[in-house]
Amino acid sequence: MTDTRIRRFREEDWDEVVELEERAYAASGLSEGREALRSRHRASPSTCFVLEHAGGFGGYLLALPYPLFRCPDLSLAEDGAVQESNRGSNLHTHDLVIAERARGRGLARRMQRHLEETGRAAHHRTLSLVAVRGSEVLWSRLGYRARPEVGLPASYGAEAVYMAKPLEPAVTGLTLGSSPRAEVG
Repeated sequence: MTDTRIRRFREEDWDEVVELEERAYAASGLSEGREALRSRHRASPSTCFVLEHAGGFGGYLLALPYPLFRCPDLSLAEDGAVQESNRGSNLHTHDLVIAERARGRGLARRMQRHLEETGRAAHHRTLSLVAVRGSEVLWSRLGYRARPEVGLPASYGAEAVYMAKPLEPAVTGLTLGSSPRAEVG
């Protein structure tokens, strides 16, 4: 996939991010709007990414350190940078959307792997997200476990499910008696 790359946000990305987010979520009442999206990015710019695919905008991922078993409220913007006490524990995937023209190519999985690498490098121990519109089936295939006991803000709707997974340390080498793991592709 040499025509695909993941990079950090640039100022000129915001129009396309807002348009894609609206197409993805407005019909279900989950669209947040520009200021809320930008506030998530401002809270943790090093964990938010844009996907470039085939010479154009291919999607985005917004993630920020957030206490485990809690999540941002869609109806509220973040009020500043993420508290230092939240760093190093849980990295919350707030939004991952792939543009229509780039879907079906495994790019969401590729963005998720990039986030996992970023989380490991920052010593996060878990990843979390809120699955909406029945997407918990997809996320469970990627190692997330539903946590239905976790209460969610009403802004996510009644069908949303909080999910989390441990962020395993990167395997840097094999030790005596160990065997390599096959990567799920």
